[in-house]
Parts: sequence; structure tokens; C-alpha cells
Amino acid sequence: MPLSARRTVPQPRQQEPDMADFYVQYGCGTSAPSGWLNFDASPRLRLESVPGVRRLMGARALFPPSVQYGDIIAGLPLKAGSAKGLFCSHVLEHLFRDDVPVALRNSFNVLRPGGIFRLVVPDLGWRTDQYISNRGDPDAAEVLHHQLHLRPRERANGVVGKARAAFGLSMHQWMYDEPLLTKLLAEAGFVSIRRASFGDCEDPYFALVEEERRFVDDGHPELALQCYKPLDT
Repeated sequence: MPLSARRTVPQPRQQEPDMADFYVQYGCGTSAPSGWLNFDASPRLRLESVPGVRRLMGARALFPPSVQYGDIIAGLPLKAGSAKGLFCSHVLEHLFRDDVPVALRNSFNVLRPGGIFRLVVPDLGWRTDQYISNRGDPDAAEVLHHQLHLRPRERANGVVGKARAAFGLSMHQWMYDEPLLTKLLAEAGFVSIRRASFGDCEDPYFALVEEERRFVDDGHPELALQCYKPLDT
């Protein structure tokens, strides 16, 4: 994205948020900004969280010490109705399709009434549009499969590779376009669902957790949505 086209991002408050106004990110990976409670469900994080293991791993530890283990499908270890803001980036496409409504209901439950949920996933729409416009090209199907990231091209080799293929969720399990994801969010109870873009949230605290590169791929905007938990919930 050209520098001239980048949106000016509002600066967040300088102080840490009061714990009565805390913000939560799940599926954070190694991106764990200060001022947010950051959760991930990686088996690697579970290993690193075992007492003494992180010290033994030293520089080989992958996750920042502030990242906590938390599975959005099982439910995060937080009081219901407590978070002011919630964020996940490139997480839902790694979940099995039938688990996504559960994840969205748990997302709804952790938010306080009026809380904001912002999320980003790869956009199925522009990828399929691109395929249709290029389908006379013998490589068009190859490009689409690569972009969908659903299955690896080559067979897994070795014990580690086969274990990752059998038990890991590093590949995409399902892909979403705006109508489908909007419907799933509405079914979970969210309201005022709209298309979002990097830096356009009215709550400046989201500027701490969002990364512009996660909102675009190959020059195309990814599917970012913003919604709210109703005030009367």
C-alpha cells in the first residue's frame, strides 16, 4: 500500500488501561502488546509455560512471557462480560468450521455490554474473483490453491512433519467472505456489524494491537469486520 494511501492511526492513551477497562486479544501468536491481555492456544506455548522449561529454553523460547494460554473454543479464563475490547487477527480461518460459532459465542460472552470486537481473516471474495477473471490461465487454479492455504502441496515427511499434518492447525481449515462472516457474527448476538479497515476504530486502544500488514495481502484488503455487543445484553 502506498504511503500516501495509509490511514492516519489515532494515538492510544499513554497510560495502561485500568483493569476494569481491559482489552483482550486471542490467537495472538508472538504479537503481545503491552496494555492488552494476550492469549494463544499453541501447544508450544503450553510447553513453554511449564515451570522451568522457559528458563531451560532460554533464547529458543518463542512466546513473550506475557502471553497466556487460552483457547477461545473452550472459553478464555476470564469473567463473562468483563472485556471492553476484543481482537483477533487471522485466527478464525484456522479453526474447524463447526467450531467457529462456538468461538464467536465465547467472544460475545467475554465482552461487556457495548464492548467492541474487531477481527481480520483472509478474504475469500477477492481471491475467487481473481481466479474467475484469470481462469483461462493454466496457472490460475494453482494460484488460487496457494492463496487459500488449505492443504500443503507436498506430502509431510518425518515424524515432526507428520505430527504437524495430523494434529496441527497451521493450514487454513475454512475460508470466509463478508456475507458469511457477517451472518455468523449476527447469529452469535453481535450488532452494528460493518466492514473495517486498519486504524478506523473509534477506540484508540486498538492502535496498540493492530498491524497494517495484517489488513492487506498482495495489494488487496483482507476481510476485517467490527461489531458490538448490545448495550441491553
